[in-house]
Amino acid sequence: MVDTVRLMALAMELAARSLLLTAPNPRVGCVIADEHGQILGQGHTQKAGGPHAELAALQDALKQGHKVQGATAYVTLEPCSHQGRTGPCCDALISAGIKKVVASIEDPNPLVSGQGFDRLRAAGVEVEIGLGATASRELNIGFFSRMIRKAPWVRMKIAASLDGKTALDNGSSQWITAEMARADGHAWRARACAVLTGIGTVLQDNPRLDVRLVNTERQPDLVVVDSQMETPLDAHLFIAGRACYIYTSAVNDIKKEALQARGATVITLPGAHGKVDLVAMLRDLARRGINELHIEAGEKLNGSLIREDLVDEFVMYLAPKLMGQGRGMASFGPFSDLSQAIPLDFMSCDRLGPDLRVVARVSQRDLF
Repeated sequence: MVDTVRLMALAMELAARSLLLTAPNPRVGCVIADEHGQILGQGHTQKAGGPHAELAALQDALKQGHKVQGATAYVTLEPCSHQGRTGPCCDALISAGIKKVVASIEDPNPLVSGQGFDRLRAAGVEVEIGLGATASRELNIGFFSRMIRKAPWVRMKIAASLDGKTALDNGSSQWITAEMARADGHAWRARACAVLTGIGTVLQDNPRLDVRLVNTERQPDLVVVDSQMETPLDAHLFIAGRACYIYTSAVNDIKKEALQARGATVITLPGAHGKVDLVAMLRDLARRGINELHIEAGEKLNGSLIREDLVDEFVMYLAPKLMGQGRGMASFGPFSDLSQAIPLDFMSCDRLGPDLRVVARVSQRDLF
């Protein structure tokens, strides 16, 4: 008897290998096996414009000299049915003679959304859906968010002392947490499509906000919330090879041209009180293909994002130290009643060297 659970688990492991690779495309794995469960080919989605998981698995089988006619493909997302930078994966499976497709979940992309399954069935391919659905959706939660909510999955990273301070009153914050936690923070940066910060952080710390402490083939884009267009032209954030989006509410054509000459894209989205319209910003980022947005900002911008109910998940690193007076995690409220507090679900709590990493999600936020 074929162990379908094992084969789908392998496909999910392959999908996870594309975690830092595929943006803005989803992370997908595929295993092709014969009627006895013998693996003929396997693969995962490559960089945007490269082979999708199904084609990678078919190419792997061909390279090994295996014939796949009559075989079953185990894939962690519905095979695509549209012509993008690559051809439809459902057509490639049909042409190869695949007899059955076991897929985890329907693709939320309106260009696919069940059409891949329909084309497979119309060609006589048996389709089975549901095995590994939760894991596949979790791995691609940003892609699902962008397709369904038209906004990225927003993840806020905070490093703080045990009493919730992210910096001293003078702004000093290097380093509250130890090396292992800092490297882990870079891993979360690496999986995101873009890293967002505010102009306060740019002016105070002049950060690069790139990925340096883990290996990655791709640097996330950079997003700066800069209401008055104060970003210095010599800021460290201008790193070649990645997009930089500066959102502003100001009108300053001279400064805009200068920033764009440095490679930035300046978008004017005025909101209330001279601030950037943060809701419109998220929708604009979604249109630009941003699935997961990683926030590393100060307490004011953090507070604004939380206050407007725009944060989905928190990654908090807590150091075993007390700092007393200093800058907090986020400035919002005050509330008049405890019932107004934002409910969270703890997803995980792990020890990283001397520090703790707590991942918490806004309750029911992933029910979209």
